[in-house]
Amino acid sequence: MDRAILVPPRLRVRTVAVPDPGPLVALLPETDAIAWLRGGDGMVAWGEVVRHKAARPSDAEEWWTALVAQSDVESDLDVAVPGSGLVAFGSFVFDPDNTSASSGMVVPRTVLGRRSGRAWLTQIGVEDDEDRPGPVAGSVPPAPDGVRFEGGSLTSEQWRAVVSRAVGDISRGLLDKVVLARDLVAVADTDLDGRWLVGRLNETYPRCWTYLVDGLVGSTPEMLIRLEAGLATSRVLAGTIQRTGDGRTDLARADALAHSSKDLEEHEYAVASVAAALDPFCSALNVPEHPYVLELPNVLHLASDVTAAVAPGVTALGLAAALHPSAAVCGTPTDLARDRIAELEHLDRERYAGPVGWTDASGAGEWAIALRCGILDETDRRRIRLFAGCGIVAGSDPEAEWAEAQAKLAPMISALVSPAPVRPPAVRPALA
Repeated sequence: MDRAILVPPRLRVRTVAVPDPGPLVALLPETDAIAWLRGGDGMVAWGEVVRHKAARPSDAEEWWTALVAQSDVESDLDVAVPGSGLVAFGSFVFDPDNTSASSGMVVPRTVLGRRSGRAWLTQIGVEDDEDRPGPVAGSVPPAPDGVRFEGGSLTSEQWRAVVSRAVGDISRGLLDKVVLARDLVAVADTDLDGRWLVGRLNETYPRCWTYLVDGLVGSTPEMLIRLEAGLATSRVLAGTIQRTGDGRTDLARADALAHSSKDLEEHEYAVASVAAALDPFCSALNVPEHPYVLELPNVLHLASDVTAAVAPGVTALGLAAALHPSAAVCGTPTDLARDRIAELEHLDRERYAGPVGWTDASGAGEWAIALRCGILDETDRRRIRLFAGCGIVAGSDPEAEWAEAQAKLAPMISALVSPAPVRPPAVRPALA
């Protein structure tokens, strides 16, 4: 029986400042690797002190609050950095009522972080445990070998037909928007290493949040909620067009996206759902009047950064629970869209489009939406299941939505088949 659920253990936590360790991803060991990166900053972690299974962020918050109260924390940082000290990483399923997958939180044994030029190392242990060394870092992850793609739960024709059915539902007034996902299975000749995918994704998409938590790996441009010092930020994306690589053509595409009534309608639903979910927790809320165009290497998105000053005692986990699922990954009205997704998609989303991220003892944290991702097969490490989704509204065209889904699969496909990068060495720091 999991003692973390019944009686939270008393934890010992020690954080020290360390010199810049170099590329964080290069320090990940082969087993128990966890990563949360954006550009050169973020955290990598390994080992496992305690784990808690939870279907929803709200199920995890009570456990986390009790665990924090049972922890002894030492730190030599002159100013606490979000993510330092006691920290837990987590990933949650999209729809607990329609999945066979599990989700929850894990407290790692070792965390190495860097933010705004400051680096730290945290070690966590259970009070009555003997000190145990963590895994040894330094191995270079192997590149995927012989990758091939086996299709998904639906053929392209079947998926287009599902989109047409959804458009019909919307035209009849049954709902305003629904997000439909598709999957793609990739198989390699040898075991896949999540560290390889993290390295390639973080290098190619430095403006996105790259993550590896319990075999869920990806690089998402969409932040469900970020909470620090009482300020909450949610980056909402809805409305997408594929890039061509030609500067002049892409500029024209960006202008077309910014004036597309179909994409603006889809985006408006997503922003409205986030604002409505945040409002009860806030003393002030700022919702941009118009979206901007976020440029990524493969696509252009309509984006809005919603910000809010939150009330005392509000946590990142609590906000994630209130926000998920937003219209950006589910639809409008939410309950109707979620039910229709279960009927139409013919796949188990598992943790795709669910919250993924971290929280610390102060309640600060970052919970992104698990997009542009794949889930490594636990029983056959040569296999990974990739996911992508599209928001369907009245003006959606099945062929265009298929092309958009293909573009959103591109980051993971490229990470699986791209050549090895050349990286400078990294040095793992030690506690004094």
